[in-house]
Amino acid sequence: MRIVMSGASGFLGTRLTDRLRQSGHDVTRLVRRPASGPGEATWDPDQGRLDAAVLAGADAVINLSGANVGDHRWTARYKRVLRASRLNTTDTIARTLKQLPEADRPRALLQSSGVGWYGDTGEQAVTEEAPAGTTFLADLCRVWEAAARPAEDAGVRVVLLRTAPAIDASGSLVKPLLLPFKLGAGARIGGGRQWMAWVALADWLNAAEFLLEREDVAGPVNVVAPNPVRNADFTQALARELNRPALLAIPGPVLDLAIGELAGEAQRSQRVLPGVLSGAGFAWAYPTIGAALAASFGGGHATVP
Repeated sequence: MRIVMSGASGFLGTRLTDRLRQSGHDVTRLVRRPASGPGEATWDPDQGRLDAAVLAGADAVINLSGANVGDHRWTARYKRVLRASRLNTTDTIARTLKQLPEADRPRALLQSSGVGWYGDTGEQAVTEEAPAGTTFLADLCRVWEAAARPAEDAGVRVVLLRTAPAIDASGSLVKPLLLPFKLGAGARIGGGRQWMAWVALADWLNAAEFLLEREDVAGPVNVVAPNPVRNADFTQALARELNRPALLAIPGPVLDLAIGELAGEAQRSQRVLPGVLSGAGFAWAYPTIGAALAASFGGGHATVP
């Protein structure tokens, strides 16, 4: 396939670009600076500028753009950054796709979103049919997904990747925990009973390729492992992998003081299941948190389908 990708310099985008190129696909990365070679094209999503010729004739577009939700405290200013970094990019891509003649239009758009869509699910297990929650992230995901609608209206197969945090030693979920855990200060969050949605990095990459090829799948897709885990169990699994104790707990008020409104998301329960992927016959290489963490540190073995 010929694929155009935004957000290709991020954690997931870098790895997906490498995977797709290794699989023989031609990937053009959208960049905000002057393009430095045939594998790049310049755009300016903040001004809504994208040369339609860049997308014309491509088989698919993948949009992974968006500022990291955990990089800063959620001040009013950073909330605007989170919103603009998603809406401007998605709107620019979707409108450009709609403007193309049908014969030149890519067949598919894989559009990033997040499991934040569901808000706090408590003990209830949810699949893609569940409505949006009422949290800041839920509202952000709702408007983010809606921004892709012009592409859908134009007949493009739009897949909304409601992605969970990816499990990898260098990822944004695990990496910040390594030092405190290695120092024996690993801790669950609050009571640790809240559910966590997650996905092994390898399975996220596998799912992205799977969804590129499955022309019968469209709409929201929970890119999550089939076995969500309670925070306390995740904490113990990481401690076992690092061979360190994890006997502490971080009280909610302390977390609130440390990271502000983002602390609320860390304490919410998200028991999210991959209904669409399961129904489509996707096979997870790392379906359990223990296997995913072991693989992240070089000791895991994939499940053979």
